[in-house]
Amino acid sequence: MTSQPALSVRAVSRAEHLAHRTLYPGVSHLQIPEWGAVKPDWEAESVGWFEGPSRVAAALVLYRALPGTRRTLAYLPDGPSIDWTDPRLGRWLEPLIAHVTRRGAFSLRIGPPLVVRQWEPATVAEGIADSGVRHLHGMAADHIDGIALQVGERLRRLGWRPCADGDDAGFGVGQPRYGCQVPLAERSAQAVRSGLAPHWQEALDTSEAAGVRVTWGSDADLPAFHRLYAETAARDGFKTRPVAYFERMWQALNTDDGDRLRLYLAERDGEALSAALMISVGQRFWHSYAASGSRGRELRSDHALLWRMLGVARAAGADTYDLRAVSPLLTEDNRLLGRLRFKTGAGGRAVEYLGEWELPVGPQGRVLQRALGFYLGHR
Repeated sequence: MTSQPALSVRAVSRAEHLAHRTLYPGVSHLQIPEWGAVKPDWEAESVGWFEGPSRVAAALVLYRALPGTRRTLAYLPDGPSIDWTDPRLGRWLEPLIAHVTRRGAFSLRIGPPLVVRQWEPATVAEGIADSGVRHLHGMAADHIDGIALQVGERLRRLGWRPCADGDDAGFGVGQPRYGCQVPLAERSAQAVRSGLAPHWQEALDTSEAAGVRVTWGSDADLPAFHRLYAETAARDGFKTRPVAYFERMWQALNTDDGDRLRLYLAERDGEALSAALMISVGQRFWHSYAASGSRGRELRSDHALLWRMLGVARAAGADTYDLRAVSPLLTEDNRLLGRLRFKTGAGGRAVEYLGEWELPVGPQGRVLQRALGFYLGHR
């Protein structure tokens, strides 16, 4: 049996990273070099995997110092995009560990871009209607990915441990474990519309009959978007980002590709009622920071907004429209249950990702990981 050549990891230029992404466009928007400019509290570095002289993978690594030290947490959100099917997973991860250790990291956190389980919209609707089902795991998944499960076992054998869900606690780390994706590949507009739940179709009819109009905005509309976003945050109880964050995101993502980040607004009589951002990389599209105001909620403008954005993504050749995070809790006392109904009602499949994993690295890695946990717990 011929052994595979060893891999090495080293820093690459932004131009090299962009060139690699052009050849392999199916990566998360959190793994493109432009994303580093969205996160000024982190130091961004593009790295490449090399097999001899050939670059075979690339990733974005974010570094953030543990307060009071010169050591950093190294983080690859939704990444890296490597060959996760390789049974010799250490061949890919060991050179990454060595690289971030040389950079002074005490901990490495990754987010393998793998879906473990999927629940079809009808399955989720049945679970919500059944008072005996309290969690997505209370129902049999419609699809389980055996390869993703194997990756989890390989990571454990290599010493990695899964991160607790929702352990961000203000350090700016952590992607959602559960999400929702609308499949669009090779589907006509009529096929997508026929996949809407009855309550969703009724709401869309209401918004269309009321004359809600969806427009493609510009950066000049970011203040209007932010007003709706702030209203949503106050209503749903989450912390807002300042408008400067979205201005920075607009500039960063649209510098190399003027159409990577879009803003859509649903309006009636010149008043913006709801808005959302859409990010695209290759054939992957993400629905981000959906927001709606308190006025005109009976017009169901959020349905008209999402329907228009689904249509835009489908026409642009999107395989999947990612609606981002959902709560896996199916009980009526879950204040986020409405979002799950909304997203699966639009034809989205609920998905569970493999989640994020961490490994202490370098001198005193375990000690500093515990210090980070203490720091997070007292913020």
